Amino acid sequence: MSWVFLRDLLSGVNKYSTGIGRIWVAVVFLFRLLLYVAAAENIWKHEHDEFECNIKQPGCENVCFDHFFPVSHIRFWALQLIMVSTPSLLVIFHVAYRENREKHHNQKLYKNPGKIDGGLLCTYLISLILKTGLEIFFLVLFYKLYNGFKIPHLVKCDIKPCPSTVDCYISKPTEKMIFLCFLVATSCLCIVLNLSELSYLMFKYSIKCYLKRHVQKQQ
Repeated sequence: MSWVFLRDLLSGVNKYSTGIGRIWVAVVFLFRLLLYVAAAENIWKHEHDEFECNIKQPGCENVCFDHFFPVSHIRFWALQLIMVSTPSLLVIFHVAYRENREKHHNQKLYKNPGKIDGGLLCTYLISLILKTGLEIFFLVLFYKLYNGFKIPHLVKCDIKPCPSTVDCYISKPTEKMIFLCFLVATSCLCIVLNLSELSYLMFKYSIKCYLKRHVQKQQ
C-alpha cells in the first residue's frame, strides 16, 4: 500500500497547525505511519499462514482464525490511520476556499488565509473533535473485537467443523504484543494532544473575546 497521499496530507495540514498540532503531526508521521510501514506491516504479513492448530480437520483452522481475528490487525490500523487523518482535510479545504475566494474577488479579503480565526477556527475545532472521537471509537472497537489489548500465545477453539476443543497457536505473540502496546500508547497520546490543542484554542479564543468586550466597554 502506498502512503504518499497520507504523508502529503500531514505535510499540508502542518502549515496551518498550532505548536501542539505540529507535535500531533510528528507523532502520527514518525511513531505511527513510519512504524506501520517499516515494521508492523511485515510482522503481521503472514499472520494467517502462521496460525497453527493441533488438528488438521478441513476448515477448522480457517473458522478458528476468523473467530479470533475477525479483522486483520494490520488492516484495522491502516483504516484507523486513514480515518483519524481525514478530518484534517476540512482545514485544507477551508484554506483553499479562502484563497479561491480572494482570487475570484481579485482583492485581499483575509490578512492571512491560513490564519486560524473566524470560520477557519470553527473548522479547525470540528476537525479536532472528529479526530479525537475517531481515535476513541477505534480503540473501543479494537477492545471489543479482540476482548482487550492483548495477544495470547494460545487460543482454544471449539467451533464447528472442529470435532472438539482445539489448541491454536499464534506466531510471534511477544513481538506482536510489544508493537500493539506501542501503537495503542501512541493512539492515546494523540487523543491527549488533540484534547490539549482543543482546550488551548478555546481558552485562547475566550480570552480574545473577553479582552475585545472589555476594550469596547472602556471606549
